[in-house]
Amino acid sequence: MPSEPLPSAYKRIVLRRLRPGDLAAFQSYRCDPAVARYQGWQAMTDAEARTFLADVNTAALLQPGRWSQIAIALASDDSLIGDIGLCVAEDGREAEIGFTLALRAQGQGLAREAVTAALRLVFAQTAVERIVGVTDTRNLPSLRLMERLGMEKIRTQQVVFQGEPCSEDVFAVTRCQADSEHG
Repeated sequence: MPSEPLPSAYKRIVLRRLRPGDLAAFQSYRCDPAVARYQGWQAMTDAEARTFLADVNTAALLQPGRWSQIAIALASDDSLIGDIGLCVAEDGREAEIGFTLALRAQGQGLAREAVTAALRLVFAQTAVERIVGVTDTRNLPSLRLMERLGMEKIRTQQVVFQGEPCSEDVFAVTRCQADSEHG
Protein backbone atom coordinates (compact mmCIF):
# COMPACT_ATOMS: atom_id res chain seq x y z
CA MET A 1 0.00 0.00 0.00
CA PRO A 2 1.29 3.52 -0.78
CA SER A 3 2.34 5.89 1.98
CA GLU A 4 -0.15 7.60 4.31
CA PRO A 5 -2.68 9.36 2.05
CA LEU A 6 -4.00 11.73 4.73
CA PRO A 7 -4.36 14.60 5.23
CA SER A 8 -5.61 15.40 1.77
CA ALA A 9 -6.73 18.98 1.10
CA TYR A 10 -9.35 20.07 -1.39
CA LYS A 11 -11.11 23.34 -2.18
CA ARG A 12 -13.18 23.70 1.01
CA ILE A 13 -12.55 20.50 2.95
CA VAL A 14 -9.70 18.37 4.22
CA LEU A 15 -9.88 14.62 4.62
CA ARG A 16 -7.72 13.72 7.60
CA ARG A 17 -7.53 11.29 10.44
CA LEU A 18 -10.02 11.65 13.26
CA ARG A 19 -8.20 12.54 16.47
CA PRO A 20 -8.92 12.81 20.20
CA GLY A 21 -9.19 16.61 19.97
CA ASP A 22 -12.27 16.15 17.75
CA LEU A 23 -14.31 14.79 20.67
CA ALA A 24 -16.65 17.76 21.21
CA ALA A 25 -17.46 18.26 17.53
CA PHE A 26 -17.74 14.50 16.91
CA GLN A 27 -20.16 14.04 19.79
CA SER A 28 -22.13 17.14 18.78
CA TYR A 29 -23.17 15.74 15.41
CA ARG A 30 -23.07 12.02 16.26
CA CYS A 31 -25.51 12.57 19.17
CA ASP A 32 -27.88 14.70 17.07
CA PRO A 33 -31.01 12.57 16.42
CA ALA A 34 -31.58 14.27 13.05
CA VAL A 35 -28.07 13.31 11.91
CA ALA A 36 -28.17 9.80 13.40
CA ARG A 37 -31.63 8.85 12.11
CA TYR A 38 -30.52 6.73 9.14
CA GLN A 39 -27.05 5.77 10.35
CA GLY A 40 -25.95 2.24 11.17
CA TRP A 41 -23.86 3.33 14.14
CA GLN A 42 -25.10 4.03 17.65
CA ALA A 43 -24.35 7.18 19.63
CA MET A 44 -21.44 6.73 22.04
CA THR A 45 -20.72 7.99 25.52
CA ASP A 46 -17.87 10.49 25.74
CA ALA A 47 -15.61 7.74 27.09
CA GLU A 48 -16.51 5.40 24.21
CA ALA A 49 -16.03 8.19 21.67
CA ARG A 50 -12.66 9.14 23.19
CA THR A 51 -11.47 5.53 22.82
CA PHE A 52 -12.90 5.30 19.28
CA LEU A 53 -11.16 8.51 18.18
CA ALA A 54 -7.84 7.36 19.63
CA ASP A 55 -8.17 3.98 17.92
CA VAL A 56 -9.07 5.28 14.45
CA ASN A 57 -6.35 7.94 14.69
CA THR A 58 -3.67 5.26 14.42
CA ALA A 59 -5.49 2.41 12.66
CA ALA A 60 -4.26 1.22 9.29
CA LEU A 61 -6.36 2.68 6.49
CA LEU A 62 -8.23 0.74 3.83
CA GLN A 63 -7.36 -2.73 5.10
CA PRO A 64 -9.56 -5.47 3.58
CA GLY A 65 -12.36 -6.54 5.88
CA ARG A 66 -12.01 -3.58 8.27
CA TRP A 67 -13.80 -0.24 8.43
CA SER A 68 -11.66 2.90 8.25
CA GLN A 69 -13.14 6.10 9.62
CA ILE A 70 -11.76 9.43 8.40
CA ALA A 71 -12.58 13.02 9.25
CA ILE A 72 -14.15 15.68 7.08
CA ALA A 73 -12.79 19.04 8.26
CA LEU A 74 -13.18 22.55 6.95
CA ALA A 75 -10.08 23.67 5.06
CA SER A 76 -10.45 27.17 6.53
CA ASP A 77 -9.98 26.20 10.19
CA ASP A 78 -9.60 22.39 10.36
CA SER A 79 -12.82 22.07 12.38
CA LEU A 80 -14.51 18.67 12.20
CA ILE A 81 -17.83 18.71 10.33
CA GLY A 82 -18.33 15.01 9.64
CA ASP A 83 -16.76 11.67 8.93
CA ILE A 84 -16.62 9.01 6.26
CA GLY A 85 -16.54 5.26 6.79
CA LEU A 86 -14.79 3.09 4.21
CA CYS A 87 -14.64 -0.70 4.17
CA VAL A 88 -12.71 -2.65 1.55
CA ALA A 89 -14.11 -6.16 1.07
CA GLU A 90 -11.98 -9.15 2.08
CA ASP A 91 -11.21 -9.94 -1.57
CA GLY A 92 -10.19 -6.32 -2.23
CA ARG A 93 -12.45 -5.92 -5.26
CA GLU A 94 -15.23 -3.81 -3.74
CA ALA A 95 -15.56 -1.20 -1.01
CA GLU A 96 -18.47 0.34 0.86
CA ILE A 97 -18.71 4.01 1.75
CA GLY A 98 -20.85 5.73 4.36
CA PHE A 99 -20.87 9.36 5.37
CA THR A 100 -22.10 11.58 8.18
CA LEU A 101 -22.21 15.36 8.14
CA ALA A 102 -23.14 17.78 10.92
CA LEU A 103 -26.43 19.59 10.28
CA ARG A 104 -24.66 22.96 10.23
CA ALA A 105 -22.53 21.76 7.30
CA GLN A 106 -25.34 20.26 5.22
CA GLY A 107 -26.79 21.85 2.10
CA GLN A 108 -23.55 23.59 1.07
CA GLY A 109 -22.02 21.02 -1.26
CA LEU A 110 -19.43 20.02 1.35
CA ALA A 111 -20.60 16.40 1.45
CA ARG A 112 -20.29 16.17 -2.32
CA GLU A 113 -16.75 17.52 -2.19
CA ALA A 114 -15.79 15.18 0.66
CA VAL A 115 -17.35 12.02 -0.77
CA THR A 116 -15.85 12.73 -4.21
CA ALA A 117 -12.45 13.04 -2.52
CA ALA A 118 -13.02 9.80 -0.59
CA LEU A 119 -13.98 7.90 -3.75
CA ARG A 120 -10.80 9.15 -5.42
CA LEU A 121 -8.79 8.16 -2.36
CA VAL A 122 -10.11 4.58 -2.40
CA PHE A 123 -9.50 4.14 -6.12
CA ALA A 124 -6.00 5.68 -5.86
CA GLN A 125 -4.91 3.67 -2.82
CA THR A 126 -6.44 0.24 -3.56
CA ALA A 127 -7.24 -2.19 -6.37
CA VAL A 128 -10.98 -1.80 -5.68
CA GLU A 129 -13.05 -1.90 -8.87
CA ARG A 130 -16.40 -0.80 -7.41
CA ILE A 131 -17.58 1.27 -4.45
CA VAL A 132 -21.11 0.91 -3.08
CA GLY A 133 -23.17 3.14 -0.85
CA VAL A 134 -26.32 2.00 0.95
CA THR A 135 -29.01 4.32 2.28
CA ASP A 136 -32.55 4.19 3.60
CA THR A 137 -34.95 5.17 0.81
CA ARG A 138 -36.34 7.91 3.09
CA ASN A 139 -32.93 9.58 3.34
CA LEU A 140 -33.45 11.89 0.38
CA PRO A 141 -30.29 14.01 0.84
CA SER A 142 -28.09 10.89 0.71
CA LEU A 143 -29.99 9.50 -2.28
CA ARG A 144 -29.58 12.78 -4.16
CA LEU A 145 -25.89 13.02 -3.24
CA MET A 146 -25.10 9.56 -4.58
CA GLU A 147 -26.98 10.34 -7.79
CA ARG A 148 -25.09 13.64 -8.20
CA LEU A 149 -21.82 11.76 -7.71
CA GLY A 150 -22.66 9.57 -10.71
CA MET A 151 -23.38 6.49 -8.63
CA GLU A 152 -26.01 4.22 -10.16
CA LYS A 153 -28.82 2.62 -8.19
CA ILE A 154 -28.28 -1.11 -8.56
CA ARG A 155 -31.02 -2.47 -6.30
CA THR A 156 -33.50 -1.84 -3.53
CA GLN A 157 -33.48 -4.24 -0.61
CA GLN A 158 -35.86 -4.83 2.26
CA VAL A 159 -34.19 -4.88 5.67
CA VAL A 160 -34.96 -4.45 9.34
CA PHE A 161 -33.16 -1.38 10.66
CA GLN A 162 -33.29 -0.44 14.34
CA GLY A 163 -36.19 -2.87 14.75
CA GLU A 164 -38.22 -1.35 11.92
CA PRO A 165 -38.80 -2.79 8.42
CA CYS A 166 -37.51 -0.44 5.76
CA SER A 167 -36.17 -0.25 2.23
CA GLU A 168 -32.58 0.57 1.35
CA ASP A 169 -31.24 1.63 -2.02
CA VAL A 170 -27.81 0.37 -2.99
CA PHE A 171 -25.76 2.61 -5.28
CA ALA A 172 -22.47 1.80 -6.98
CA VAL A 173 -19.74 3.46 -8.98
CA THR A 174 -17.00 1.58 -10.80
CA ARG A 175 -13.41 2.70 -11.22
CA CYS A 176 -14.08 3.36 -14.94
CA GLN A 177 -17.20 5.41 -14.20
CA ALA A 178 -15.37 7.45 -11.57
CA ASP A 179 -12.46 8.09 -13.94
CA SER A 180 -14.78 9.36 -16.68
CA GLU A 181 -17.02 11.30 -14.26
CA HIS A 182 -14.27 13.04 -12.31
CA GLY A 183 -11.51 13.08 -14.88
